[in-house]
Amino acid sequence: MRIAVAGGSGTVGKYAVRSASQAGHQVVAMSRSTGVDARTGEGLLAALEGVDVIIDTTDGGTISRRKAEAFFTEVTKNLHAMGRKQGVARLVTLSIVGLERLPGFGYYEAKLAQESAALAGPLPVNIVRATQFHEFPVQILARATRGPIAPVPVMRIQPVAARAVGEVLLETAVGPTLGTTLEIAGPEEENLVALARQVVRMRARRTVVVPLRVPGRAGKAMRSGAQKPQSGARIVGPNFKEWLAGADFSSMFT
Repeated sequence: MRIAVAGGSGTVGKYAVRSASQAGHQVVAMSRSTGVDARTGEGLLAALEGVDVIIDTTDGGTISRRKAEAFFTEVTKNLHAMGRKQGVARLVTLSIVGLERLPGFGYYEAKLAQESAALAGPLPVNIVRATQFHEFPVQILARATRGPIAPVPVMRIQPVAARAVGEVLLETAVGPTLGTTLEIAGPEEENLVALARQVVRMRARRTVVVPLRVPGRAGKAMRSGAQKPQSGARIVGPNFKEWLAGADFSSMFT
């Protein structure tokens, strides 16, 4: 099978590419670094020639609702339009668990808009909703640390390894269509602040992790565990401690 991965160099996309390659599939890793811009459409039609399934793991790199929504909807419409022209059979879209349960959080509202655009067709669509990645506290620390201080939001989450998400995306892409939406999560509930402190200890840094209570309804939802999976979600390992023991921080910190 020929599989195209949009965002193929990103946190999850690289694992979807790796999983597909290891399984013997022909893989097209699409990103701007490979000459394909899914938002503008540059290089996209040619990249999708002969492709059977598209996996979309793209991210616009912003939490602004307006900018993120524009990015996600434009990318999704392009994947549908160009994919249909090239005879693609299915689109698999990566999304996030709990979008409806975080009111007023612009990035989540943008992801809901992406899901709506994906389901609008014309290609058949599977949506894979994942919880926050094990990589998430590492990314928060990389962005938020100022000198010795790192403010980290107070959140109850059930994180999952990005590698496992990539593997499930591949399974969804090549398997039978079993419903429209699948939720996946890691095996254990965690506290984001505690996870960030574990990362700091692992890296032997003198960073002080300061709990940040996000204001408003969205912050209250984060603290109450609104981003945890619902019953029936698929649980995949490893847990955070196992993941942390083998983590390659050089690829996550810049």
